[in-house]
Amino acid sequence: MRALIPFFVILSLGAGTAEGVTAPRVQPLPEAHAHNDYLHARPLLDALDHGFCSIEADIYLIDGALLVAHDRKDVRPDRTLEALYLAPLRAWIKDHGGHVYRNGTPITLLVDVKSDGPSTYAALETLLAKYADILTVFENGRETKGAVTVIVSGNRAPAEVDSRPRRYSALDGRATELDSSAPTTLYPWISENWSKLSAWRGEGPMPAADLVSLRSWVERAHARGRKLRFWNTPETAEAWSVLRNAGVDFIGTDNLPRLADFLAKNRIEAGSKL
Repeated sequence: MRALIPFFVILSLGAGTAEGVTAPRVQPLPEAHAHNDYLHARPLLDALDHGFCSIEADIYLIDGALLVAHDRKDVRPDRTLEALYLAPLRAWIKDHGGHVYRNGTPITLLVDVKSDGPSTYAALETLLAKYADILTVFENGRETKGAVTVIVSGNRAPAEVDSRPRRYSALDGRATELDSSAPTTLYPWISENWSKLSAWRGEGPMPAADLVSLRSWVERAHARGRKLRFWNTPETAEAWSVLRNAGVDFIGTDNLPRLADFLAKNRIEAGSKL
């Protein structure tokens, strides 16, 4: 069985650039979230080669440019959100029949704002408007799906987002929005720090009370039509199994191959039981 697991990844090798590549036959993994994706050797492309359907980039607004980095001291003028993500995504989608993945599975680009919320959001929307052809568009409470949906996290600007009649991004909610009646076109996601839910670090059984709480979070988010993600989760197969079995929508990792293997293995095993 283990020999089958890397199959999805191996078939995608050789997709070294976003332009002029042969369409990868990678199996999309809807639950897979690439945490701090920009730290990988090939931002965006490593995640796509492993079938990830959610990709995270931290940004700072500096002298009018949206620069990608985890810490302010690490910004570089050539590492912009446009250069690392938006332009390559447009080229990739063009080369792959109008989709990120051949079967049409869309992806999410989670943009974690590290600088001032309102000013960074204004600059972000101006940039995203240039890529409206590949993005989900939110207009007057309606959602028109695109190949890529942008979700704004970190230093959010809820009032500014809500006031726009047409926009190219939505907001990442927190615990305060878990039971909110705000529309899913404003808060499609709920994300929260795992440590606020549980001190369990993925070894041994998860405490029963914490598991009950986890399932409650899932039920409450899904009751509002929102997807659920935690950050700072343990990087163990035991923790990933708990999250997946509880119905958490996105599982984040810094180790792309390991999570891809885990999810592919579980998909194969689930299929064999049907």
